[in-house]
Amino acid sequence: MNTIKVFCFGFGQVAKHFVKKIISQNLTLELSVTSRQETHKEVFEGISFTSYEFENNKFDENINLKIKEADYILVSVPPISGEDIVIKNFKDSLKTVKAKWITYLSATSVYGDHNGEWVNEKSETKPSTLNGKNRLQAENDWRVFSKENNLPLQIFRLSGIYSKQNNILKRLKTGQAKIIKKEKHFFSRIHVEDIANILFFSLKKFKTNEIFNISDDQPASQEEVAVYGALLLKMNKPNPLKVEDLEEGMLKDFYKESKKVDNKKIKNFFNYQFIYPSYKEGLDNIVNDFI
Repeated sequence: MNTIKVFCFGFGQVAKHFVKKIISQNLTLELSVTSRQETHKEVFEGISFTSYEFENNKFDENINLKIKEADYILVSVPPISGEDIVIKNFKDSLKTVKAKWITYLSATSVYGDHNGEWVNEKSETKPSTLNGKNRLQAENDWRVFSKENNLPLQIFRLSGIYSKQNNILKRLKTGQAKIIKKEKHFFSRIHVEDIANILFFSLKKFKTNEIFNISDDQPASQEEVAVYGALLLKMNKPNPLKVEDLEEGMLKDFYKESKKVDNKKIKNFFNYQFIYPSYKEGLDNIVNDFI
């Protein structure tokens, strides 16, 4: 693997950490990405690349050529009104790609509520939130489109992502963290560096039409994580709130569903050991940035 051509639909924290991982391995990378801004040149981690305009129905036509040339296509843009906008706008070009893989980043919200029990890739998907329903519809669109056109697709269902930039410590310090009291409410999370590592390993080890959960080893309640963060910062934990006191929206939706996400499949397939197997290792690693 010498020069590789990577096309990223969306260039958020996951895509950036993935690209950073590739560069750290001294591989020659030809990178193209999309953003809502007008097409322009950028520099990231010392490499120059083009960011092509793409917003719903408005896009730079050069994207069609770039995805046909790409070795790897990462899709991290969310669906709009339940419709995957990448398939919607680029299906004709995608049918003829030479890519070794197309990776669609979904979310574990597709599982819905399992009353705090474990879920794996074979579990029933029964989302109750709009976000979960839209993600599941987009997943299904990709699976059908991939099979119809014999495309090399893998789907990664991501748990709640945290990083040095976005985490409970930062929210505690800025007063934005909330502790919601709800018995037996579990959710899973994943550090962005672990996602990047698994994406990188899949460049060489890949099986088409597979779905993988990407989640760490230790599901926990939001209260447990916030209390541990406050302990690290030597702060008082925020006063607890009741779910019924929350305004309608994404935060309240989050508490409608409880599950523990199993990660055995991805650990076994990639023979992967997490850098941050739980929120404790992840927060321990970044706490000095917030003290």
